[in-house]
Amino acid sequence: MRFYDLIFLALSTLIRYPLRTIMLLVATSIGVMAVILLTAVGEGARDYITGEFRDMGTNLIIVIPGKNETSGGGSPVDLAGVTPRDLTIEDAISLRKIDGVKNIAPIVIGETSAQFNGLERNVPIIGSTQSFLSVRKWEMETGMFLPGSTLERSPPVCVIGKEVEKELFGGSNAIGQWLRLGDRRCRVTGIIGTEGRAVGIDVQKLVVVPVSLATALFNRPSLFRIAVEAENRLVGDQIIKDMKKILKKRHRGKEDFTVIRQDAVMASFDNIFNVLTMALGSIASISLFVAGILIMNVMLVAVSQRQSEIGLLKAIGAKNKQINQLFITEAILLSGSGAILGLILGHSITQVLKISFPTFNFLPPLWASYVSLIVALMSGVIFGLLPARRASKLDPVIALSGNK
Repeated sequence: MRFYDLIFLALSTLIRYPLRTIMLLVATSIGVMAVILLTAVGEGARDYITGEFRDMGTNLIIVIPGKNETSGGGSPVDLAGVTPRDLTIEDAISLRKIDGVKNIAPIVIGETSAQFNGLERNVPIIGSTQSFLSVRKWEMETGMFLPGSTLERSPPVCVIGKEVEKELFGGSNAIGQWLRLGDRRCRVTGIIGTEGRAVGIDVQKLVVVPVSLATALFNRPSLFRIAVEAENRLVGDQIIKDMKKILKKRHRGKEDFTVIRQDAVMASFDNIFNVLTMALGSIASISLFVAGILIMNVMLVAVSQRQSEIGLLKAIGAKNKQINQLFITEAILLSGSGAILGLILGHSITQVLKISFPTFNFLPPLWASYVSLIVALMSGVIFGLLPARRASKLDPVIALSGNK
């Protein structure tokens, strides 16, 4: 039996039983589509999270209050329950003497009411300095970002997101107006043009004020973070050593803070989401084996239904090997066609999701398409072997007579 005849017989059989063929195609395509969609979600989440950190640059070093490690013993101070010393503006000022530091941006976050001309809404507040604009790689739509604000000086100024401008100022010009934040007043000097999120807050819904104004507004001296931008990646390690040395000296010899590099955080998240994506793909691949089992069961039933056909093929000279090849070819055609249909459906749905959610990049990895196709074909071959062997072992006389 020639290869062409083998393909022709397999295709004609699939066409002859359309309901069975469609059912098996749908089962396989759903499995492949699940692989594409789940890996697209995992890859999209990875791209979104790493993109958020990437926007802040790879030369960023962040100081967080508190130590994220636990020690075996405990000093008397620890046992007494004394909390670690907070990070303060003075701590941030002390880091300016380090060589290779480009920008320092202390960060305070909170929430309070914003009022203008009888209108009021709660807004998230970020307190920082002019360096925060450079550290976060933001852009201004109009105006200036906290003019005159430094680590030592905090004039009563603020910048606002476009949504805050729209809700409180309507169509009037917000630049130069006095905005009340809690029990403080500040002059609006600019409108933020950048969109997205900063420390989990929608940029267009927030108000940014000088850091000392924020600490006074929330009545707490502690900082949420200190962001330090290095001149380049090469000096990052030395800056971290110098930062730890200076801060430990200021904190009475205790390293009650954590220093992390932005690129290290990005690499960690990247690895985590890569593993997550592969895990999601592996879970979805199980459905392909379920589809393979369905193919096996349906083809086992088909062997009984097609006994006369198998007996006729054997009677005219078809060998056991050729009957075996015929059923395996049918299984491969079913699983392969279902896989291709699943790939088309999966990628089509991801394109629709990209359009519907433009901020979230649903991007299935290339390996997911190859793996799902290979797994589908393998399941077709593996689960097609048993029906093929049963068909090839049928006695031609008994098969033609229709006796089982």
